Amino acid sequence: MTTFCLLQISLVLLCTTKLSTLDCNILLLPHSKMIKGNLQLLDKMGQHFPQQCQNEKMHFKFPEQFLKSRQKEDAKVEIQEILQQIFYIFTKNLTLAAWDGRSLERFLNGLNQQIEHLEACLREKMENKNIYSRTRLKLKKYFQKIDNFLKDKQYSLCSWEIIRLEVRRCLQFIDKVIRRLRN
Repeated sequence: MTTFCLLQISLVLLCTTKLSTLDCNILLLPHSKMIKGNLQLLDKMGQHFPQQCQNEKMHFKFPEQFLKSRQKEDAKVEIQEILQQIFYIFTKNLTLAAWDGRSLERFLNGLNQQIEHLEACLREKMENKNIYSRTRLKLKKYFQKIDNFLKDKQYSLCSWEIIRLEVRRCLQFIDKVIRRLRN
């Protein structure tokens, strides 16, 4: 009887492990849909780019080469880092951003779900953090420039609108990477 129970428990654990692995292997499809949803929410958060902000545009150089890896696991780590950094930026001082609060909340919730799902899938891979440290450092430097820009502009309405456009570009690039990895 005890052996039979242990066998059943082992089968359940094996199936659960296999299902969670499969979930991580097909990870790209739900994330592609979530990225598209987040792009829509970014558009809903604010209206058109304000006319008074036209002269304040700033171009940040997104480190695109880091998302060109052929390895799905590397790309997942990089995507997870980008989403974490975006989440961090959007939890800053938003008092001057004239955005729809409900859309912003849904945007942050969507980012958080994606981050948690990627973290769960990558937990084992992340034990060897040295592999990803150089990539993460470059991405963090990029987002540090964004953070510094917001601080320098004292989190003004225009600075937030510029960052909203930049984050839109980041998410569009992630969507391209996900589509490329799916093929």
